[in-house]
Amino acid sequence: MRFEAVRGDITEQQVDAIVNASNSGLLGGGGVDGAIHAVAGPSVLAECRRIREDTHPNGLPVGDAVVTAAGDLPCRFVIHTVGPQHHEHPDGGVDLLASCHRRSLEIADGLGVTTIAFPAISCGVYGWSAVDAAPVAVGAVREFAASHPDTTVTLVRFVLANDAALAAFEAACSALE
Repeated sequence: MRFEAVRGDITEQQVDAIVNASNSGLLGGGGVDGAIHAVAGPSVLAECRRIREDTHPNGLPVGDAVVTAAGDLPCRFVIHTVGPQHHEHPDGGVDLLASCHRRSLEIADGLGVTTIAFPAISCGVYGWSAVDAAPVAVGAVREFAASHPDTTVTLVRFVLANDAALAAFEAACSALE
């Protein structure tokens, strides 16, 4: 599995699946979540509403993930995951943040996805710094790759919105090579 960190807009990524840093309500919000829903169009929101009605009436638990089609996005799937809010956990939610990445990759692998793009989950309003989140994210992906040698996923791209986050994720990717 190949890793890369790029600066860019996750809604423009030419990959099989993108990961949405969602809230537990799955009905859109700010940041990455709002941008993905805005570009994807109403079909993704409709699928999220069905997921809430059918399987997650109390919202998607932190650390878990679900998938929808991608609507008007250039990818095939959107994998929605809920990251931990740093201040709500004594350790910041390290295990939950790692779980977001593992669950997203499990879903991607089950769909036969070969390329996937992640944002900096839980960074921003959820209180994680990219410097703290990057090693957790990259480490979880590396562990998934090691424990799933036959995974269909061959490329994991971390798509970062600013230079500081890019530097943190580049450093984390380099440290695990």
